[in-house]
Amino acid sequence: MQEVRAKKALGQHFLTDTRIAQRIAEALSGGGDVLEVGCGTGMLTRFLLARSDITLYGAEVDDESIAYLHRHYPEFADRLYAQDFLHMPLGTMFPQGVKVIGNFPYNISSQIFFKILEHRDLVPECVGMVQKEVAVRIAEPAGSRDYGILSVLLQAWYDIEYLFTVHEHVFNPPPKVKSAVIRLRRNGVHDLGGDEALFVRVVKAAFGQRRKMLRNPLRATFGDFGGAEHPFFPRRAETLTVAEFVELTNWVAEHR
Repeated sequence: MQEVRAKKALGQHFLTDTRIAQRIAEALSGGGDVLEVGCGTGMLTRFLLARSDITLYGAEVDDESIAYLHRHYPEFADRLYAQDFLHMPLGTMFPQGVKVIGNFPYNISSQIFFKILEHRDLVPECVGMVQKEVAVRIAEPAGSRDYGILSVLLQAWYDIEYLFTVHEHVFNPPPKVKSAVIRLRRNGVHDLGGDEALFVRVVKAAFGQRRKMLRNPLRATFGDFGGAEHPFFPRRAETLTVAEFVELTNWVAEHR
């Protein structure tokens, strides 16, 4: 019970259904190093260790979970890091790249995806179980009311698949919301064709007032552009594709 309480405080819920754990493990493509984020009591770990086509590493911050994993999976002990994934130097630890997988704690799942985004050239693939509304938000296309900042930024660099929904009763303790498993695979984009830092600022500004036409939040953030108007200005942020955000970013760079 101590372990459950500690994990619950971190926003973690233990998966208890082995069939779902196996489906998650099988959703990751073969080959290379894999880092499991938040190993817990090893429900997913056991299926990943059974795969001969990957080399598994783990990141876990809970002392009780680490002790449990050492007892039950001693062959994994020297590849289990007692570190917070959000602060791991991935470039130093995995210079050849690493795939990421896990039952991500709800309260830091967005931060995990931003970390992956920051290291996109090192992380070719990610399979994660997150709160369903987060999964939907990430995977939704332009035009959806759930489409937002994380959708645009991740879809700029990754192909995203919503794989399946996971219901509350397969966790201990049961969460109050449904979960879902998504898969991110690095796309072929290596250059957006513009200022990437400005692209992020434009996207964040646009969704900062998502119910308003784009001219309002963009002028509030970047100025009045000398009175110039882009054809996208009468639209709302949720209607723009990644390519259109890139086009808008380049226009902002020329007119601000």
